[in-house]
Amino acid sequence: MLVARSFRGLTQRPVYVRETVTQMDIIGVGTLPITLLAGFFIGAVLALQTAKTLQSFGAQNFTGRLVATSLVRELGPVLTAILLAGRSGSGITAELGSMKVSEQIDAMRALGTDPIRKLVMPRMMALLLMAPVLTVFGDLVGVFGGWVIATTLLKLPTSVYLSSVHEALNYNDIFGGLLKPTVFGLIVAIVGCRSGLRTTGGTVGVGRSTTQSVVVSILLILISDFFLTKLVIALSSTP
Repeated sequence: MLVARSFRGLTQRPVYVRETVTQMDIIGVGTLPITLLAGFFIGAVLALQTAKTLQSFGAQNFTGRLVATSLVRELGPVLTAILLAGRSGSGITAELGSMKVSEQIDAMRALGTDPIRKLVMPRMMALLLMAPVLTVFGDLVGVFGGWVIATTLLKLPTSVYLSSVHEALNYNDIFGGLLKPTVFGLIVAIVGCRSGLRTTGGTVGVGRSTTQSVVVSILLILISDFFLTKLVIALSSTP
């Protein structure tokens, strides 16, 4: 119901464009540094951990394929979503929860402002738009991290690594790599907003709701990741 009311707010005036852009800045730009840092080291660790195994089979030339496939299909979307849940989802819950216990949301209703359209819709749209963008940046930096390890420790030529990355990815991988973070972003937004709007019990309740929001978001991300993977596999196998 919260999702339906939020989307219905897009077709009604006023449309809170400025609030949406502000949330995109807070969520996207604010989460970008930690996403890039985490993506770089995830790509580096992937290349580092699999180096000996690939070399034992004489398959070190496939390092780029392994790094790119792992990041785009699975690790990139899930890692970015978990970072968003921990940073942005908890922040949304704490902000809305503080407004709820201080009766600011009730005051908005008394003044004729719909809090769903004013507070939930901008945050939901910001996460829907920024989660795929952050995932793409994280994937690119992760591939770069794998390249650093491949060229310095494995002594793999750059051309071999890049060609392996190019051969590994197809349209189904890119589709799945963008579909997952979009769904994950929606999950983080809705869980965060719902937990914030249902907060009771003063400041103690704000902390409780924030913890609940992060835990529930991560669990739903991991569960939905399984079903989204099944969906992408089924679509890729369809002639």
